[in-house]
Amino acid sequence: MMKQASLPNGVRLAYTDAGSGEPILLVHGFCGSSAYWQKVIPALAERFRVIAPDLRGHGGSSAPDEPYTMERMAEDLVHLLDALEVERAALLGHSLGGYVTLAFAERHADRLTGFGLIHSTAYPDDEQGRANRDKGMESIRQNGMEPFVKALVPKLFAPDSAAARPDDVRLAREIGLGTDPKGAIHTLQGMRDRPDRRHVLQETRLPVLLVAGEQDQIVSPAKTFTADGPHVRQVLLSKAGHMGMLEVPDDLTEAIGQFMRSF
Repeated sequence: MMKQASLPNGVRLAYTDAGSGEPILLVHGFCGSSAYWQKVIPALAERFRVIAPDLRGHGGSSAPDEPYTMERMAEDLVHLLDALEVERAALLGHSLGGYVTLAFAERHADRLTGFGLIHSTAYPDDEQGRANRDKGMESIRQNGMEPFVKALVPKLFAPDSAAARPDDVRLAREIGLGTDPKGAIHTLQGMRDRPDRRHVLQETRLPVLLVAGEQDQIVSPAKTFTADGPHVRQVLLSKAGHMGMLEVPDDLTEAIGQFMRSF
């Protein structure tokens, strides 16, 4: 059941809150929502408190007409933890959620027990990536969400699994179409302008989880595995594209559980 939190900055965030124990904050990707995590939350909630918000401009959350920098979206999550009286949590972000996670870890490491990237990267957009963000913004301005989401969703899944997973593809499309167009445009701009945050992974003293899909067409494993060391746990999901939480939920749940038990 979705809940609502009204934040001090005027943003209203929808979120789910399940289970009890050490808190985990799961943050979805672009044109996603907390529903992305529906296959992993029940198992995780048997051992942990799992909080999954809809980011601003996505799902059931409000879509203020202002810049959506990764830093500003991270502040939304700080306010959410405050509203839920959660002092520290493990923060795991998928794709866009990973960019927000890195901004959070850079500024608010004291609020974290650990953090991770799931099908995400600490690299900034390259020149082609920034151009693609601009094209996406223009497409949504001109034609709305439907053509954009229709083109995006097939790329999210492993090439040989999309046809075999029509229900998951349909779910991703429905969630994407629920994204506020204004929110999507602001988010594309924020992703385009985000900085390089590889140093956050290298310099942190917190435990780090890096999860990549072997068949990811959006973020290659090489772009995810940009840090190594005793504080970093790397997990490669062999049968996954960009949507491990839907494609191989049991494997992802196990990876998260092992990470949580490591500290």
